[in-house]
Amino acid sequence: MTFEVYVHVPFCLRRCGYCDFNTYTATDMGGGASRGNYANMAIREMRLVHDWQLRHGIDEPAASTVFFGGGTPTVLRAADLVRTLDAVRELWGIADDAEITTEANPDTVDADYVRELADGGFNRISFGMQSAVPAVLHTLDRTHTPANVAAGVEAAGAAGMRSSVDLIYGAPGESLDDWRTSVRTAIDLGVNHISAYALTIAPTTKMGRRIAAGRLPRPDDDDEAAKYEIADGLLQSAGLQWYEISNWARPGYESRHNLGYWRNVDWAGIGPGAHSHYNAHDGARGMRSWDIAHPRLWGTAIGEGSVPWGGSETIAAEESLEETIMLGLRLHEGLDTSRLDGIVPESAWRGLEDDGLIVRRGMRAVPTLRGRLLNDTVIERLFSFLD
Repeated sequence: MTFEVYVHVPFCLRRCGYCDFNTYTATDMGGGASRGNYANMAIREMRLVHDWQLRHGIDEPAASTVFFGGGTPTVLRAADLVRTLDAVRELWGIADDAEITTEANPDTVDADYVRELADGGFNRISFGMQSAVPAVLHTLDRTHTPANVAAGVEAAGAAGMRSSVDLIYGAPGESLDDWRTSVRTAIDLGVNHISAYALTIAPTTKMGRRIAAGRLPRPDDDDEAAKYEIADGLLQSAGLQWYEISNWARPGYESRHNLGYWRNVDWAGIGPGAHSHYNAHDGARGMRSWDIAHPRLWGTAIGEGSVPWGGSETIAAEESLEETIMLGLRLHEGLDTSRLDGIVPESAWRGLEDDGLIVRRGMRAVPTLRGRLLNDTVIERLFSFLD
């Protein structure tokens, strides 16, 4: 049985043109949701959630991972992040070998900030690098420079912390050579974990509106597929093996927190818009809840002494099976096909193998490179047997 804690920090210095996450640039939105008071509110929510768990007989083990995401957690004071982490330790406990991560914008940290995090118990930092090409960073509305990323990784290493960097491919105007430069630069940083995500365009974002108006070209599926293959080849040649469709790591450096999501473990989500997942172990369907999205309304609910949920649901049996398929087919460890005995016929598995989309290792179906590129196709073929 595994338990994780996620803390969402909804503040950013600037909203990137492609971002449709639940983030805000205002420093004070009322209702207790201000940047300066955020740690206090998050800790109050933790206490409310912990009390709710106790009342409902949910007895979680010490947290095996804690992850601060956003937004940009590092726009808060380092002391606030440490204080929030201390509250996790007080309420749920933290395992001795826990992975404790924060995301960071390279513009918002320096060596002193990173050292304060490390001294407070953080042991991993994930930098939003996105690209090593200034023109691409400009298109993405990113304000940092490649030098800032290198300085952050160096500071983390000096403080004894592990580093990861995130990349985005498919930005309008990004060439294949631009992308190769970004991947090689990330590798040269010496980090042991790299994520690479295809740019997705939400129509309500600044970039989405510019694309709709014809001022920027729309991302191209073939271009993104070529860039994925470039990343996979370069990263695996450098010793970073894929373990999830968008993530590569040296053995032992995988993101344990994110693996928990893909394996459907229990987790408590703290902060506006954060999701939680309970009682998912031992084959149970589990329950999912989600926090009120707007920080002001979220803070008002906490101030009234209520767990600030916008809603919750019991996960239906068919939905649970769909999630099992979708999550398993993202992982190098593969999908446990025994979960689909009597549902998916042997001929379907053979068909996926014959089409070069999966390989079978015992009772596991593992996506090939082609299967990763055509992940939606593989999922749709399996979903057809759930009707």
